Amino acid sequence: MSRVPRWIGRLGAGLTEMGERLDERRAEVEKEETGTEPEPATDTTVLPDHVTVVPARPDPAQAVPWGVRVAAEAGWRVLVLAGTVWVLMRVISAVQLVVLAFVAALLITALMQPTVARLRRYGLPRGPATALTAIAGFVIMGLIGWFVTWQVMENIDTLSTQIQDGIDELRKWLLNSPFHVTDKQINQIAKSLREAIGANTDQITSAGLEGVTVVVEALTGILLTMFSTLFLLYDGRRIWEWTLKLVPAAARPGVAGAGPRAWRTLTAYVRGTVIVALIDAIFIGLGIYFLNVPMAVPLAVFIFLFAFIPLVGAVVSGALAVVVALVTQGVFTAVMVLVVVLAVQQIEGHVLQPFILGRAVRVHPLAVVLSVAAGGMIAGIGGAVVAVPLVAVTNTVVGYLRKYSHEQALRQSPRPHGATASADVALPAATEGRQPPPAEDTGERTEPRPPEG
Repeated sequence: MSRVPRWIGRLGAGLTEMGERLDERRAEVEKEETGTEPEPATDTTVLPDHVTVVPARPDPAQAVPWGVRVAAEAGWRVLVLAGTVWVLMRVISAVQLVVLAFVAALLITALMQPTVARLRRYGLPRGPATALTAIAGFVIMGLIGWFVTWQVMENIDTLSTQIQDGIDELRKWLLNSPFHVTDKQINQIAKSLREAIGANTDQITSAGLEGVTVVVEALTGILLTMFSTLFLLYDGRRIWEWTLKLVPAAARPGVAGAGPRAWRTLTAYVRGTVIVALIDAIFIGLGIYFLNVPMAVPLAVFIFLFAFIPLVGAVVSGALAVVVALVTQGVFTAVMVLVVVLAVQQIEGHVLQPFILGRAVRVHPLAVVLSVAAGGMIAGIGGAVVAVPLVAVTNTVVGYLRKYSHEQALRQSPRPHGATASADVALPAATEGRQPPPAEDTGERTEPRPPEG
């Protein structure tokens, strides 16, 4: 009986030692998995040697790699922005006529506003100055449209005869050309054209009926543009102040500073484009006039109007002049017209635009091409016209806001102390001549406004 207690004591000591070894192994496994020291175990349960301890599973968020988490965070934000842009595009498409009319009014206002400001400096009140400028501008545009229509109607019979003669001459030239074109091939092409026109008579008729709707929409857009232009010329300052009230107070000073700069960019773009288009129309019109191309004046007006569509407009108007010269005066005259168009456009691209437009509205050619293509796909010709000034204005606004936020960060950063304080002296010199940040909005002052006019 004396040996039984000793045997039980040795068994208990062995089990205790085994439990301590298992606790040590569990602690080592947890340390390898988590890299931290585990808390002392309070469970004194004794496990056999063959039992394997399974570590706890980590947090799923911690198991995802860092790059994947960053991509996911950026991805859903991009999706939200894309959805917002898509909804905005759908809204703009639903009211496309109103948007294009208002944008056209902005462009016309940017062209006429300097005249209103000049008349006001001469002592004329705002109302009469606005009315006089608007009436003169709309009368000039109407006279140009009437003159083009009159020239086309007056020369349509002569032009049709000249076109028929030109087609006959082109046919003879093709027969005698080194391209080995036969009379049978030319007749086959003409037959195919007549069959295509006959087969699409219904589509042509429906297009003509839809043209009535287009005319009604065009008249509506013209009226909206005229009314918007009048109000922008007369009450543009108060419209801008009301727009500023819609901006959050924290962002209002930056927007108030970016607005006048965007307006100056738009004014410079419209004024420079009008001057460049006028020079193109005059010189190309003189060239096709001295080459005896019919309807030289209407073609010059078309060249002036198409010049407002960057890159694409110059190609289309030049091709139109070359085609008219080809079917009316022959191949040699068409080649000479092409030389005149290319020469004037080269002078425009390398001399006139850099000199007249300057750096304020300079946009990279790739941005011009992409913006014109996108604007044309979204809103047709109107979208192509307003795409480049929109990009130029956006470039100006983004550049100013970036500079403004940087200056605000420098002013709000803590001043250095000690030996590094001498470097802070250069800050006022670096920002000298810049516009100081507007005071904090207290509700008692008026907001910064665009230039008078």
